[in-house]
Amino acid sequence: MKKVLLNISNVNLPNFVKNTIKLVIILVLASGLGFCKDTSVAENIHISEDLQLLKLNDHNYIHISYISLKNGAKFPCNGFIYINNNEAYVFDSPATEKATNELINWFRDERKTTIIGVVFNHFHDDCTKGIEIFKKNNILTIANNTTKNLMIQDGITEPDQVFDNALELKLDDKTIVNSFFGEAHTKDNIVTYFPKEKILFGGCMIKSLNAKKGNLTDANLSEWSNTVTNIKKAYPDLEIVIPGHGSYGDQSLLDYTISLFNTQN
Repeated sequence: MKKVLLNISNVNLPNFVKNTIKLVIILVLASGLGFCKDTSVAENIHISEDLQLLKLNDHNYIHISYISLKNGAKFPCNGFIYINNNEAYVFDSPATEKATNELINWFRDERKTTIIGVVFNHFHDDCTKGIEIFKKNNILTIANNTTKNLMIQDGITEPDQVFDNALELKLDDKTIVNSFFGEAHTKDNIVTYFPKEKILFGGCMIKSLNAKKGNLTDANLSEWSNTVTNIKKAYPDLEIVIPGHGSYGDQSLLDYTISLFNTQN
């Protein structure tokens, strides 16, 4: 195909029109060359009908699994995987035991990565369903004390390691910060922050853009907005925010969630 170069310097147009056209061309070219940030770009890895991965880069993957609703529809659930030097932590279990087995097997066999621990964001099934599978594979299971107690109340096997309000994990030179900022989707929900990548895994506390309020059975509606506001203040440099369901994005997900649950509205 023959290339056509657009040259407007000799076209009889007012200077301000020429300058506007040049600016538009620059912006279009910059976008095409990847100079403009687009958080929607990720490699989609289809493992099965029950499990997909979104590869953000060699260190960061979102795992997506599905719960079956009463109407027969499948509802996607997000978790996260953080890798360094062929070791990994998982954040939230896939939503079924089948998907959990597939996740462990794929990382072991295809990615040659050892999962050394899984951190549960809160006690609901879409976070904790695969705990027995992780335990059978000698993978450390981790949650905060409130989550542990709520898991026991629901008849779920308790995690191996517990913490109170904060837990810092290390993967060689990488730091992972797990913190409880307050009640929101549940009384025990935490978030996980990855300082070097400026990523936040927010779980079900954080909503994707245009999402509805969702499951409010165990929610604290009066504190939800305040809790997310405190997260935003603590991590003002965030570049990627991952919700419990739906598409990931940037800090606009925090703003949307704050607005959605703002009791002053």
